[in-house]
Amino acid sequence: MAVTLICPNLKCRTILQVPDKARGKKVRCGKCGRNFIVPDPTQQRAAAPGSETASPAGK
Repeated sequence: MAVTLICPNLKCRTILQVPDKARGKKVRCGKCGRNFIVPDPTQQRAAAPGSETASPAGK
Protein backbone atom coordinates (compact mmCIF):
# COMPACT_ATOMS: atom_id res chain seq x y z
CA MET A 1 0.00 0.00 0.00
CA ALA A 2 1.35 3.44 -0.90
CA VAL A 3 1.70 6.43 1.41
CA THR A 4 0.46 9.73 -0.03
CA LEU A 5 2.13 12.88 1.26
CA ILE A 6 3.05 16.41 0.24
CA CYS A 7 6.61 17.61 -0.33
CA PRO A 8 7.57 19.82 2.65
CA ASN A 9 9.26 22.36 0.36
CA LEU A 10 6.89 25.33 0.42
CA LYS A 11 7.80 26.28 -3.14
CA CYS A 12 7.13 22.75 -4.45
CA ARG A 13 4.25 21.15 -2.49
CA THR A 14 4.04 18.25 -4.96
CA ILE A 15 1.82 15.33 -3.98
CA LEU A 16 3.99 12.22 -3.71
CA GLN A 17 3.24 8.52 -3.32
CA VAL A 18 5.91 6.37 -1.73
CA PRO A 19 5.84 2.68 -0.77
CA ASP A 20 4.65 1.79 2.72
CA LYS A 21 8.10 0.38 3.50
CA ALA A 22 9.54 3.92 3.16
CA ARG A 23 7.97 5.01 6.48
CA GLY A 24 10.65 6.39 8.79
CA LYS A 25 13.19 6.56 5.95
CA LYS A 26 14.68 9.45 4.00
CA VAL A 27 13.25 10.02 0.52
CA ARG A 28 13.80 12.65 -2.18
CA CYS A 29 11.12 14.62 -3.99
CA GLY A 30 11.32 13.82 -7.69
CA LYS A 31 10.35 17.36 -8.68
CA CYS A 32 12.46 19.68 -6.48
CA GLY A 33 15.05 17.24 -5.11
CA ARG A 34 14.45 18.01 -1.42
CA ASN A 35 15.30 15.21 1.00
CA PHE A 36 12.93 14.52 3.89
CA ILE A 37 11.87 11.69 6.19
CA VAL A 38 8.53 9.96 5.60
CA PRO A 39 6.52 10.13 8.85
CA ASP A 40 6.08 6.86 10.73
CA PRO A 41 2.78 6.80 12.67
CA THR A 42 4.11 4.25 15.18
CA GLN A 43 6.86 6.68 16.25
CA GLN A 44 4.37 9.56 16.53
CA ARG A 45 2.10 7.55 18.83
CA ALA A 46 5.04 6.61 21.05
CA ALA A 47 6.04 10.30 21.36
CA ALA A 48 2.55 11.51 22.27
CA PRO A 49 2.35 9.93 25.78
CA GLY A 50 5.79 11.34 26.62
CA SER A 51 4.66 14.86 25.76
CA GLU A 52 1.72 14.56 28.16
CA THR A 53 4.01 13.79 31.10
CA ALA A 54 6.03 16.93 30.34
CA SER A 55 3.00 19.20 30.81
CA PRO A 56 2.29 20.73 34.24
CA ALA A 57 0.07 18.51 36.39
CA GLY A 58 -1.92 21.40 37.82
CA LYS A 59 -3.15 22.72 34.49
